[in-house]
Amino acid sequence: MRTVLMVAEKPSLAQSIAKILSKGSCSSRKGLNGACSVHEYTGSFLGQTVRFKMTSVCGHVMSLDFIGKYNSWDKVDPAELFSKAPTEKKEANPKLSMVKFLQVEARGCDCVVLWLDCDKEGENICFEVLDAIQPVMNKPQGNERNVYRAKFSSITDTDICKAMEHLGEPNRNEALSVDARQELDLRIGCAFTRFQTKYFQGKYGNLDSSLISFGPCQTPTLGFCVERHDKIQSFKPEMYWVIQAKVFRGKETPITLDWDRVRVFDREIGQMFVNMAKTTRDALVESVSKKEKAKQRPLALNTVEMLRVASSALGMGPQHAMQIAERLYTQGYISYPRTETTHYPENFDLKGTLRQQANNCYWAETVKALLAEGLNRPRKGVDAGDHPPITPMRSASESELGFTEVMPWQGIPLEEALPACERGDAFTVEEVKLLEKQTSPPDYLTEAELITLMEKHGIGTDASIPVHINNICQRNYVTVESGRKLQPTNLGIVLVHGYYKIDVELVLPTIRSAVEKQLNLISLGKANFHQVLQHTLDIFKRKFHYFVDSIASMDELMEVSFSPIAATGKHHSRCGKCHRFLKYIQAKPSRLHCSHCDETYSLPQNGAIKLYKELRCPLDEFELVLWTSGPRGKSYPLCPYCYSNPPFRDMKKGMGCNECTHPSCPHSLNSLGIGQCVECETGVLVFDPSSGPKWRMACNRCNVAVHFFEHAHKVQVSQDSCESCDASLVMVDFHKAHSPLLDGETQHTGCVFCDAVFQDLVELKHATMRHPMHTNRGGGARRGRGRGRGRRPGGRGNPKKPKDKMAALAAYFV
Repeated sequence: MRTVLMVAEKPSLAQSIAKILSKGSCSSRKGLNGACSVHEYTGSFLGQTVRFKMTSVCGHVMSLDFIGKYNSWDKVDPAELFSKAPTEKKEANPKLSMVKFLQVEARGCDCVVLWLDCDKEGENICFEVLDAIQPVMNKPQGNERNVYRAKFSSITDTDICKAMEHLGEPNRNEALSVDARQELDLRIGCAFTRFQTKYFQGKYGNLDSSLISFGPCQTPTLGFCVERHDKIQSFKPEMYWVIQAKVFRGKETPITLDWDRVRVFDREIGQMFVNMAKTTRDALVESVSKKEKAKQRPLALNTVEMLRVASSALGMGPQHAMQIAERLYTQGYISYPRTETTHYPENFDLKGTLRQQANNCYWAETVKALLAEGLNRPRKGVDAGDHPPITPMRSASESELGFTEVMPWQGIPLEEALPACERGDAFTVEEVKLLEKQTSPPDYLTEAELITLMEKHGIGTDASIPVHINNICQRNYVTVESGRKLQPTNLGIVLVHGYYKIDVELVLPTIRSAVEKQLNLISLGKANFHQVLQHTLDIFKRKFHYFVDSIASMDELMEVSFSPIAATGKHHSRCGKCHRFLKYIQAKPSRLHCSHCDETYSLPQNGAIKLYKELRCPLDEFELVLWTSGPRGKSYPLCPYCYSNPPFRDMKKGMGCNECTHPSCPHSLNSLGIGQCVECETGVLVFDPSSGPKWRMACNRCNVAVHFFEHAHKVQVSQDSCESCDASLVMVDFHKAHSPLLDGETQHTGCVFCDAVFQDLVELKHATMRHPMHTNRGGGARRGRGRGRGRRPGGRGNPKKPKDKMAALAAYFV
């Protein structure tokens, strides 16, 4: 029996599609990576009975990156990233082992049906999957076809079965357009980002951003926000005057009249009109006119409009809105949420879609009335040729109906009711006064307005627009204020103004819009992938060189808004070169700076830095500092100089003392390492001397922490090793009043993994971490002299007993 492999984009989609196609009769099992399941059943395919295997990936299988040394910010000139630096496809998430998983499931399969999302990114993932599985699949006979593409827009029985009956082929051109965009964004973004980050963080101490990033889409997005800010700042209010009159008739409520002239900018002229109006107490109706206001039916919903409404009506950021929409789609509530189309096909079953809502507790009556009376087709929009508009597929979501009854915020606001009157009717003037007002500046851009501008100027795609807006928020370029208004920070403003001074095209939407058009031509097969890529990179390479040569223009603006690094921060530990105090700069990225030597030293991020007993590194005389992620987290000492300049070949940048391979330093891995980590493959559990009286050892790679010997007077790592597991022995000196040892003993030396005396005194936990940023991590420093390596330590006792904490800990090793 032939085997057909089917691959969806997410595990939840694979489960839903398999359930529909197998009519609920599939068996399921976990894949080897633990993240993806495999659903198997027997069915018919192209007139044959076959065995189906339905599984999934978790988004992109591969990601584009530079190879080897070109990932180092220090070893490579950013200008080389435009052409010289080779790129390669790497697994997007190595922990998932997605390529290996796909190959295991594809081995021996005869055909593959690709159920990836039906957009350009989905087409790109199709070819990532094919690159992984085709080498291990059975070879097709002759001209036999073995790759099929399913096209669908919703997770409904009808749509999925229809897609299975009309299988096509993956679109190579659309996949190539995504490859081009990825490579352009990688090369251009990394070159500009590396240069301006290193340049400005080396000069200014209070930028408060760990990355001064540039992006071909991100930067024009920021430009829109700063452009509105500049209009607000340059706005000059102007005084004007308005006449307000109130009239009444009998006992009726007074009516406020609008002045037909609206306003005047000369107070004396306004006062003249007021004086003229005050000469009489009577007001006559000259004419009566009535008009009816109507509002067009809305266009069918596409992604951009969904993001706008989510922001303006629901107060939801675009990235959050997109995540919710994707979840609703995978659960079958709405159709595919990434679409540019606002026009339903003529044969679209509107009534069938509407019937799905007939039992909804909120709008059932409205739906039934529409079905009974007949409904008008939606206003004709644009057919972008991708997916139908976003449509509710099951009751429980918003819908596009007679629409202001269901979406009252779209309705026409009620106006003040006027009393019935005819021409010649008389009213009594209650008051006439002159009001002084002034023109007001525009407000900051809302997210909804920014999305509109991005769509209008072709910045980003319906899928990437939320990412670009989120990026400028994450980089501290803008802040989101009440009403989802985007207010640029000093850093965002200075960057944009600097781009204006050097090369306005770096921030204007025109050049990116032109690039997007070229990428679209690639997807249509009308432009050559390599030619578009090379032409665009040549343009930006010239712009980069000019930007570097002209950086002084932006620097002049930076000097006005930010403090020099030498004037920032507080005195901290001592420099090993000049023995003066280093300054600790807490603003992102946190770092130490020596004003005398004019040197800056990197630190781990997302934690606190403290003095460490004024102890010094034996290699360079720098005072050690202690990094900690908090009272329930982990901590380790580090030498500021060694952290940025690894002293030994087997060390990498960004390593602390807990990974240092110095043979005799009392703070190094060699002196404080105890044994291999109980969970990860490469980590070593290192004793933390600063943790007392709640003593602990923590993995120098992952977040495993082992708490032991609480309230002990002293804990030390012995030079001797355990005969059973090769871990370092630990010497513990207990307080006499709290000693757990027999016969009043206070001292004991043993193995934390094997010693029966210690088994109730050790507890495995996971440290609370805030994701410390270690630059250029790689390679593994292991505890020397045979300790902490070789065979894994084994435990004693029965791990099934809850009280046997030591045995439970040891069970992690076997």
